[in-house]
Amino acid sequence: MGERGGAHRSRVRRRDRRIPPHRARLSGGVAAVELGALAGFVFDLDGCVWNGNVLNPGAGETLAALDRAGRRLAFVSNNSRATGADLRERLHALGVTVAQHALSPLEIIGEVITERWSRSRVLVMGAREMEDAIAGAGHAIVDFKDWRAATVVAVGNDFDLTFERLTMAARAAAATGRLVTPNVDPRLPVEGGEFLPGCGAIVNAVAVAAGGVEPVVVGKPEPPLFRMALERLGLPPSRVAMVGDSLGADILGARGVGMPTVLYAPQGSTAAEPDVVVRSFAELARLAGVGPAENSR
Repeated sequence: MGERGGAHRSRVRRRDRRIPPHRARLSGGVAAVELGALAGFVFDLDGCVWNGNVLNPGAGETLAALDRAGRRLAFVSNNSRATGADLRERLHALGVTVAQHALSPLEIIGEVITERWSRSRVLVMGAREMEDAIAGAGHAIVDFKDWRAATVVAVGNDFDLTFERLTMAARAAAATGRLVTPNVDPRLPVEGGEFLPGCGAIVNAVAVAAGGVEPVVVGKPEPPLFRMALERLGLPPSRVAMVGDSLGADILGARGVGMPTVLYAPQGSTAAEPDVVVRSFAELARLAGVGPAENSR
């Protein structure tokens, strides 16, 4: 998930004993996927590698084991309040030193605005990091009191949200018909199984109040971040598995670009969309052939 289309339901379920539990049928004519044969992995962060400021059990050990085994690793987050450099710094602070490639929608949000609407005057409701990313791409930032001057509205997870800011953003979106967001994730997982309202909860409020303006989504499940991660790894999608906890953002998005998928679901899941479901990083390590790490379960 982040800060947070229908899929082909062609997975061979684990109860089919003709195929080992770490192998599953993919859509698009690919016969089977075996995690131990893959060359790389892309990991979601919020709700998968970490919750809040705490690594999930076994995550650090499994990532280190994959790196030692020569697997190429990347991290893709829907975080609307952090750049890739911010995410790498946070991973390193938590002891994950293999985070060479970390990406967020802030890497490309300014470029997306330019491609769709050229250089714009943008009202930003979100973190300073998102504002800086948009300004860095050559766009002018509009103050809330000048919302009528905006030609685009960008909405992220706004920890300073007020009714006044929500009103002005909605009015600007209604006037321009142009709304962009890093993600539409409804929740942001934090420690202890708790959550904060996600970016999607806020952008949905703006979109509805604006009369149903459809937001342009920069992050997952849209293709650009997945494709950027694959480019950084230098691998084709069929050789890289996406590991994440969100069916909508991680699993369906990755399947859309042809990647095998692993759903991280500590409570288990019967969902048909992922190719593999794991309850722990220890299980992922075992299936990827980099060690049982059962003590990290």
